Amino acid sequence: MYPAEIVMPMKEELTEEGFVELLNADAVENQMKQEGTTLVVLNSVCGCSAGTARPGVLMAVANSPKKPDYLTTSFAGFDIDAVKKLREHLLPYPPSSPSIALFKDGQLVHFIERHQIEGRSAQMIAHNLISAFEQYC
Repeated sequence: MYPAEIVMPMKEELTEEGFVELLNADAVENQMKQEGTTLVVLNSVCGCSAGTARPGVLMAVANSPKKPDYLTTSFAGFDIDAVKKLREHLLPYPPSSPSIALFKDGQLVHFIERHQIEGRSAQMIAHNLISAFEQYC
């Protein structure tokens, strides 16, 4: 598990913009029972998370006319039980962090894996998410 002093500033980049943390398995299960759309950012300490994933998500949320009903996040390597439970909802995709998932009524409808984040700009990720918001939100 990563030290809190390393993780907290990376978490705050999202929570300060209104993202709610899913900190344990119960929180994940309760969120998946919600009607409507839920965006989940599986946050990470890696450079692509800081350089493009988090900025791209924030850009999408700020600039899309349609937005998910719920903005949530869990941190890989820190929120261990929550991430384990979340990954059950992401099957058949293999574990991937960072990653970004959009659920509608608890069902996965759009997923951006790490390999789709690496080497892409924040603007490309934002555009991808805005398209998904238009379709599902």
